[in-house]
Amino acid sequence: MATPAAIDHHVQTEHGYINATDHPGEGTPYVFLHGYPDDASVYAKLVSQLQPHRSVTFDFVGYGRSQRVDDARVVEGQRVAETEAVIDQLNLDKIVLVGHDAGGPVAVEYALAHPERVERLILMNCYFGESPTLRFPDMIRLMGEPHLVPLTDALFADPMQLQWLLEFTATNFGYGPSEDLRDKIIIPVFFGIPEKQPDALKAVRAWTGRLLDDVALTTELVASGKTSDLQVPVDVIFGRNDPYLNPGVAEHLAGLFSNSRLELVEARHWLQWDAPEELARLITRQR
Repeated sequence: MATPAAIDHHVQTEHGYINATDHPGEGTPYVFLHGYPDDASVYAKLVSQLQPHRSVTFDFVGYGRSQRVDDARVVEGQRVAETEAVIDQLNLDKIVLVGHDAGGPVAVEYALAHPERVERLILMNCYFGESPTLRFPDMIRLMGEPHLVPLTDALFADPMQLQWLLEFTATNFGYGPSEDLRDKIIIPVFFGIPEKQPDALKAVRAWTGRLLDDVALTTELVASGKTSDLQVPVDVIFGRNDPYLNPGVAEHLAGLFSNSRLELVEARHWLQWDAPEELARLITRQR
């Protein structure tokens, strides 16, 4: 039987329109949230492995095929609001919410706000609050430090310097120069695709500029006890070979929730790209 064609939706939000792609299928839909240096295309391999389950992927405002806006600031609660808009406008009553990287905190915050709509929460190589082994890549820290904005502006204005920073960061993550992830996902985010898709550099800068605020916000939510009170089942699935959002972060994250289980996969930071078949098996297994 042929796989049903994916359906694209333009979802209107107060921050700009979002391109969401509904991959028809069976059961409770999986809704995937991407992070800073990538977009919804990073889930392509995983979505293919998940068929015939229904999946929804989307680009946050400023990324991928979603709207570019002149004011690229990301305000507190914006990413959660964009997630709500997609779920509401696609009429999704119950979902399995999956967050990776900076999409992880967004997924947790949505689940805390709407636990009745989340059947299960899946967190992949992300953070929530502070943990002893948490590290952020130098490039992300550079973009997240307000007093380093002039230096970041100068470096990013030079394509050769930007390319060097990307290569340096990819190498530290363990991705070599021949990796297709770099060419298919990361490079288009920072440099665009000629005559097809603009870069998302402004959006990356805006979201990473909230890094310190978002760490503080999520730390406060942990201290409030809201995560431990959440009754939604939580699966923490991490690529064990991520030097930054590492197994220690995964253990800390799993400990924040009363109904969690932890799995480590032989993969790096982008486990949905490195090990889609194994990840699909873990995501679809029964609780």
